[in-house]
Amino acid sequence: MFTDVELEDRLSRPSNADIEMIASLEGDLLILGVGGKMGPSLARLARRAADQAGAKPKRIIAVARFSNPALAEQLQAVGIEPIASDLLELGALDRLPDCPNVIFMAARKFGTTGAEHLTWAMNTYLPGRVAERFRDSRIVAFSTGNVYPLRQVAEGGATESTPIAPVGEYGQSALGRERLFTYGSHTWGTPVSILRLNYAVEMRYGVLSDIGRAVFERRPVDLRMGLVNVIWQRDANSICLRSLAFCSTPPNVLNVTGPETLPVRSVALHFGEIFGLPVEFDGVESGMALLNDASKAHRLFGYPSVTAAELIEWTADWIRQGGASLNKPTHFEAQDGKF
Repeated sequence: MFTDVELEDRLSRPSNADIEMIASLEGDLLILGVGGKMGPSLARLARRAADQAGAKPKRIIAVARFSNPALAEQLQAVGIEPIASDLLELGALDRLPDCPNVIFMAARKFGTTGAEHLTWAMNTYLPGRVAERFRDSRIVAFSTGNVYPLRQVAEGGATESTPIAPVGEYGQSALGRERLFTYGSHTWGTPVSILRLNYAVEMRYGVLSDIGRAVFERRPVDLRMGLVNVIWQRDANSICLRSLAFCSTPPNVLNVTGPETLPVRSVALHFGEIFGLPVEFDGVESGMALLNDASKAHRLFGYPSVTAAELIEWTADWIRQGGASLNKPTHFEAQDGKF
């Protein structure tokens, strides 16, 4: 098993394609909402790629509330410029520096039920303001596969041309985010890429961690969402970074996930074999699942560098050796769109 330090290194290790992209990118990079699960490793990936590119010095600016000041200090220690800001606060966006390249990661999912107003503010109101404030920039905005409807298993994953039909207020508000960035793109000619992601994983967090820990702790594995797609977080961040080169007007929409469709039952049984433990299940497969077909992204960027089989092995080893968890369940099994 690799250590926490080695995991962070792997999550932020740039590929040659990342380095080439950063070398060709004009201007600095501003990341909004860097404090989430993917943001810190994305910022480090961009910093390392820029340093290895050996081109003109490039600022990597990371914006978040930084409720944990240690994160800001860690980013600053590796040459990333942290800015503490509550982006919903009036005037907060105006105080940020102009930047030709913007990645928008700020979002809200968990805790939506009972606080729907805050989810809509973060996922729709704020993107509208960001689209206006950075209308002269190039913007990559994270979205989610939750904007698609659940699919019959036989249909396979949704493509970018699949009709939109989000289930629940989180998915609806995420679609609102897309619509506001699209509005900005049409109104001001802003080049935009929209990334519909599900699901990024690493050893401490994600669908595979949820399933593996349930098996290891002898808890039943929920089978309602019988199939899932996953992608190694570093690969998802690499696609995000390289999507700056594919921003367009109207926006370029990309599904982001791995090529494999994983049966939850089989994944759980595989973990059981590795751990030498019996596997308990709760419920049965519904025959409907939230699935993405990321063939378009794979044609642009190639297949992910880490396979689902490798991710399962890595995750099992991490759990078995007592590796840390972020303790943030994904609730991937939810089919009612309530989070």
